Amino acid sequence: MGGGRVAHPVLKGPSVVKELVIGTVLGLAAGGLWKMHHWNEQRKTRAFYDLLEKGEISVVVDEE
Repeated sequence: MGGGRVAHPVLKGPSVVKELVIGTVLGLAAGGLWKMHHWNEQRKTRAFYDLLEKGEISVVVDEE
């Protein structure tokens, strides 16, 4: 009954360098997306105040 041995892979712990690289890449990607979102909101706000200053729009409702 002495069957053959099955070769099992050796389980290793997480690679610290790999974890650091993955964390850094994900952090930079998320930061870049957040910055792009922030710049877009800033552009919208600046355009709104430019139109408000030119008198093209108003925040007061016209009474007719």
